[in-house]
Amino acid sequence: MLQDVARPPATPISSTADTIVARLERIPLGPFQIRLASILGAGTFFDAFDALAIGTALTVIVTTFHIGFVEAGLLISAGYVGQFLGAILFGFLAEKFGRRPAWLIGTALFSLMSLVAACAWSYNGLLWARVIEGLGLGAEVPIAGALFNEYVRSKNRGLVVGVYESLFSWGNMFAPLMGLGLISWFGPNLGWRLLLGIGALPLIAVAFGYFHLPESARWLADHGRADEANAIVTTMEDEARARGAILPEPEVRYHADVKPTRFTELFAPAYRMRTFLSWTQAFTVYFVTYGFLTWMPTLFTTIGGLPRTQALQLSVIASLVSVVMNYVVAFLIDRVGRKPLFCMSYGFMLIGALIAIVSVTVFHQTGWQVLFAAGIFVELGMFQSGSIYLYTPELYPTRMRAWATSITSSLNRVASFIAPAIVGLLLGAHLGLGSVFAVFGLAALIGLIVMATFGIETKQRVLEEISA
Repeated sequence: MLQDVARPPATPISSTADTIVARLERIPLGPFQIRLASILGAGTFFDAFDALAIGTALTVIVTTFHIGFVEAGLLISAGYVGQFLGAILFGFLAEKFGRRPAWLIGTALFSLMSLVAACAWSYNGLLWARVIEGLGLGAEVPIAGALFNEYVRSKNRGLVVGVYESLFSWGNMFAPLMGLGLISWFGPNLGWRLLLGIGALPLIAVAFGYFHLPESARWLADHGRADEANAIVTTMEDEARARGAILPEPEVRYHADVKPTRFTELFAPAYRMRTFLSWTQAFTVYFVTYGFLTWMPTLFTTIGGLPRTQALQLSVIASLVSVVMNYVVAFLIDRVGRKPLFCMSYGFMLIGALIAIVSVTVFHQTGWQVLFAAGIFVELGMFQSGSIYLYTPELYPTRMRAWATSITSSLNRVASFIAPAIVGLLLGAHLGLGSVFAVFGLAALIGLIVMATFGIETKQRVLEEISA
């Protein structure tokens, strides 16, 4: 729990912020949130698509540029270097200048650099294109997560945001599916370039969002821009009433904690344990998720002995499991709660790691069947990679929500950088598949212990209540 502190006297800005929160809590899901999710969702989908696209394309790139395991691992990890820096930079901009401009610039950057990556002339050229592309990718998902959370009421925030974040899993699934189709139809050399080039499609969302993406009403109210905040919420209320919704009078039950943004407040006594929790969750979940997913098609071919086409088909099937699981969790998360479901996620990952370890060390089996069985359980636990962008924004007040979510996302990127490189090093050193899954299992175990010990339940609670 946060430390109890005396509430400062109300000011015109804090009173407006309190009223904005009360008004938003009355408005059910409607066209406004759906439009918002449609714009932001393009970036969320392609963030996941991009990571798996490079993993899928890698089955061809290794022969195009004649690279080995270590170089392949660095190519996967390169994008995450940029994403780490981009998350920090754009998180700062999102608090200083607003969620809207930070999202638009970040999404435009990664879309344009996807085209550059698709036209890469050499291994080094592709490596640097991935780094720069990562700057924009690091911005999109955490800022979108913070912005969307700020427009969904507490009653069903887990369901609504969970369905929105399922776009992440769809991106994971469509990358190998599109890779399979493009490489089959256009041949390996052109197919992987077209696959990476698809990442430029969010430019359409940027163009539409320039005219239609709203700024966060909570952020506007906190920054004294009452007229703009009121206009947005009035539009939402009018749309709700036009659909027959009866809105009760707004009741101020929770107070917005309006203070200047201090970027070091993540480590203040009131928030430091939450920061430790969210950073550990982000690092461990993404270490397993991207360590496995980005290498999965290549492992199926190089260790499992499958032809490229069958390897991509199995990757699509495994990703479909994750998509279905996301909707199951979205339905349950406001009923069962965040904490027990997150612990279950880690449990699935541990089971997948144990299947692989026992199969390799006890039965000396390393075929594709082992990889697929272990992968199914890892995929079952991957819903947490999207749920982080529901959970982390819930833990912090408006003045630092985008910053905290972006910094947490930067830990995702660190894990996403380290994990593929470690897999490449372990395989390059001929330590075998068992060592890879032992590392994944250790990460999942650490995450489980921290979540079980320090996890905070946030289901059906107003954002301002959680951070009060």
